Amino acid sequence: MLVVVVIAAIIWFASRGSHGGKSKADQAVPVVLATAHQGSFVVYQSQPGTVTPANSVVVRSQVDGVLTRVAFRGGQMVKQGDLLAEIDPRPSQAQLQLATGDLARSQAQLTNAQQTLTKYQALLAQNSISPQRVADQQSLVAQYAADVKSSQGRSASATLQSSNARITSPLNGMVGLRRVDPGNLVGPSDARGIVVVTQSQPSKVLFSVPVNVVPRVLERLRSGECIPVDADGDGPDDVLATGHLLAANNQVDPATGTVKFEAEFANTDNSLLPNQFVTAKLPVQILPQAILVPAAAIQQGVEGAFVYVIKDDNTASVVPVKVGPGDAMTTVIKSGIAPGAKVVVQGADRLRAGTSVNATMAAEPSPSAAARAPECHLDPTKRS
Repeated sequence: MLVVVVIAAIIWFASRGSHGGKSKADQAVPVVLATAHQGSFVVYQSQPGTVTPANSVVVRSQVDGVLTRVAFRGGQMVKQGDLLAEIDPRPSQAQLQLATGDLARSQAQLTNAQQTLTKYQALLAQNSISPQRVADQQSLVAQYAADVKSSQGRSASATLQSSNARITSPLNGMVGLRRVDPGNLVGPSDARGIVVVTQSQPSKVLFSVPVNVVPRVLERLRSGECIPVDADGDGPDDVLATGHLLAANNQVDPATGTVKFEAEFANTDNSLLPNQFVTAKLPVQILPQAILVPAAAIQQGVEGAFVYVIKDDNTASVVPVKVGPGDAMTTVIKSGIAPGAKVVVQGADRLRAGTSVNATMAAEPSPSAAARAPECHLDPTKRS
């Protein structure tokens, strides 16, 4: 029994000796540090938006007739005046011929009546004809002159109807899928029309902004400042296009507490499609001298946010901070630490106040988009 007790005691003292023999460096917790620095930070407001074309026209036939030809393909880019479709021209050409014949007859009758009036006026000067016959002839000339004007109107209308048998694009843009096939009867009353032409260069994005940030944006917009807006796709790194803020609505939506804004994009590569859902990213404030730390440095406790600051003796201290705006990579510190402080960005889960650390510095990240001054892209065709 005594032998067992002696062996246990030897083992216990040996284990104490092994732990006690560890150096302070061996007990230190490995962490990765970053340095708090002072720099510019752009505060963005990201809101869902919808792409709307500059113009959108439903192309319809202006005359009733049979569609004989479709001269476009869906998705094709067209220019104003390009042929889109043709209507059977024979009915309108027949009407034009009738109108042209009526005009020629009216003009011939007017010419004959004017010549007769000239003869009657000469005879009246010789007292060889009664004044009443001259007056009657003058009325006949006026009647034929009115007939000529009516015939001219009918001829112009028939000419217009004949030209409307060729349906052309009313603007530069992209045509959609055709809505009717050749052989069908079409006309001005067709609700669906033949095709929709959308002008997507430039395009606009409509989005809503919370009312609390609207005054700062409106002040910049009214001063004439060009405010850039990004149209993002599935993620913040998927920037589809960059444009500028164009206009703001004059009232608040009481249901959402937001104000509707409109941004314009040149869209020269047609990356934005009508009715497409995007995320509008609007810079609402620029903080020129902010204290910045990586977002991973911010810890949350029962008393709020804090960071682990590593002191010169390589021990950790808990420093409460007041955080400001931030993004996925960077957070603004309003108070609590100064530029130059070394904060823990990895390994904080094993730290307590006073814990010794074995620190390595993180690689300096490239400036994030939030730290770079945004650029404003105007439509090249509207530059002065």
